[in-house]
Amino acid sequence: MPADLNRVTLIGRLTRDPELRHTRAGDAIASLRVAVNGRARDEGGQWVDKPNFFDVSVFGRQAETVANYMAKGRRIGIDGRLQWREWEAQDGTKRQSVDVVANDVFFLDSRGDGDGGGGGWSSQAAPASPGGDLPVDTSDLSSPAPAPVGDDDIPF
Repeated sequence: MPADLNRVTLIGRLTRDPELRHTRAGDAIASLRVAVNGRARDEGGQWVDKPNFFDVSVFGRQAETVANYMAKGRRIGIDGRLQWREWEAQDGTKRQSVDVVANDVFFLDSRGDGDGGGGGWSSQAAPASPGGDLPVDTSDLSSPAPAPVGDDDIPF
């Protein structure tokens, strides 16, 4: 019998600044909303952008990094899993949602790029839940970008 698979990869833009909060135990949780554009034909046969919006939760030190370095409009990549939850609203109705829990977050533009450049910072081995804090490599945040390679630098 094949194993189940729960994995999602998104590339889009933040629709608002990340919201950082902490649990009673002190674990960081960042809440994000990401817009991902798709293309579809309208009634007239013309291609139009159709945005999809996803709620994303990031945990641990990665949540703090996202809250410090990301802002509305920034391009972001997320690799994670889907999580279904159910709760009772204040008016007594049952509510449900499917959210994305991020395992890895990739910053896809530099701080000055509003239109989405290349490069940027990515975190690896980030915790998927507040249970265990795995180390997040932040050494890339302070290192300068590599110098571009010109034709004179090619060894052949």
